[in-house]
Amino acid sequence: MSLIQEINKRHIVAMKEKDDNAKAILSIVKNKALLLSIEKQIGKDAVEDKDICSILQKTAKELDDEIQAFEKANRSEQVENLKCQKSLVESFLPKQLSDDEIRAIVEKLEDKKIGSVMKYFQQNYAGMCDMSKVSAIAKSYN
Repeated sequence: MSLIQEINKRHIVAMKEKDDNAKAILSIVKNKALLLSIEKQIGKDAVEDKDICSILQKTAKELDDEIQAFEKANRSEQVENLKCQKSLVESFLPKQLSDDEIRAIVEKLEDKKIGSVMKYFQQNYAGMCDMSKVSAIAKSYN
């Protein structure tokens, strides 16, 4: 089952259970996926899992920004709602590679130039690591 199908299934469950937090954030993710498919001019089911992972990662980062803003405004109820939404979004992401795992992969590569390392990770580990971490680790080898 593809990632978008899992998200659609969970969205239906959220609607049945009247879980407004889950329903809201999953609607946002579904809409972003639909917009991406329109941009690519492809069918709704043709969006790949790596594309959905990218959408999920961006959404999690956006939620982090919102959480920080609401924490500054002392809106604890909204912060809790956003944290629930973020944990739901992250539940669909694959396990993230640790810094040590990223270093081990970089060490095995013949070409340790930043561009080559970044390209390798984008092709083989999309959605499984934070590319800013990969960049920082790759810079340490140059």
